[in-house]
Amino acid sequence: MRFYLAEEYQPQCNARFAYYKTQINALLINAKIEHIGASSIPNAISKGDLDIYIAVDQSEFNDAIQKLYRLNFQEKLETLRTDQLCMLESLNGDDVVFQLVVNGSEFESFIKFRDTLRQSSKLVQTYNDLKKRCENLDMIDYRIEKNKFISSVLNQQ
Repeated sequence: MRFYLAEEYQPQCNARFAYYKTQINALLINAKIEHIGASSIPNAISKGDLDIYIAVDQSEFNDAIQKLYRLNFQEKLETLRTDQLCMLESLNGDDVVFQLVVNGSEFESFIKFRDTLRQSSKLVQTYNDLKKRCENLDMIDYRIEKNKFISSVLNQQ
């Protein structure tokens, strides 16, 4: 696994986010769309992928999944899936994942984590150090370590 410095990947992620935000807005006019994940946090290292948070009302959730398929995305397997969270991955070769969530759900924690790190360069450095230590791990072990850190940040609030 290779991690990139912010200046090596964030400009491209920002451009991809702007593109997809326009596409999503055309399909889901009432959705809240936010750039999340490491690519949305200044100075955070990353694998170079882009995570996009899309929040809709519960009544629109299942229909939103079907509409997002039109952007050449599919449900991401082997990830948490509930009636309030559906992760969809791009089939466009651009390493983009949509985190479709229900407004008011526990999954608003994606925003809380992003905002907490944006306010603390110390936490960003700790996150970067963790990622550097995980470079030789497989994806499962990396996710376990990353999730421990995310949980500790969210539990401090």
